[in-house]
Amino acid sequence: MEGKEAIKILGELRTDQVVVTTMSTAKEWPPLSKREDIDLPLFGCMGKASSLGLGIAIGAPDRQVLILDGEGSLLMNLGALVTIGAQAPTNLIHFVFDNSAYDTSGGQPTPGAGQVDFPGLALSAGYKAAHSFDDAAEFRRQLPEILTQNGPTLVALKVEKGWAKASFPARKTPEAMEDMRAALAKSSS
Repeated sequence: MEGKEAIKILGELRTDQVVVTTMSTAKEWPPLSKREDIDLPLFGCMGKASSLGLGIAIGAPDRQVLILDGEGSLLMNLGALVTIGAQAPTNLIHFVFDNSAYDTSGGQPTPGAGQVDFPGLALSAGYKAAHSFDDAAEFRRQLPEILTQNGPTLVALKVEKGWAKASFPARKTPEAMEDMRAALAKSSS
């Protein structure tokens, strides 16, 4: 499936969820976002979206958290799957955009490219559910129901290489973190 189509579907169906992005997704998400105040783009910390997303899910249990991760980033921090499974946040959905390459650093193949079963890893680590999609129409059809299920849930999206063409946005992680803290504090009072 086209990565831009997958992220566009997420943008269309997103309501008030916190969205944590990294690498390729951090480049393509900003124009689609309806709630920049509760987006957390991560730069310079590849592999940490899942850990930060978990912290937000635990700290804001009444708010659904969507992590838009890449397979290269997740491979750098596979232990996060076990930690997420053990903590079992019902409000966390972990999307993994898998194109079998480190696109933002030159397109090198990721370790185990095409062999790693991310849904299987997530389920064995304790996630409640896992899904895999390589077809945008099927992803669009099933996503509304996935968004209503208790997590943690992993959704693997098989996308094409080189899909993220945008530049990294000007809004950086520290500014976004402060905006998100203020927005979440306002909504919880």
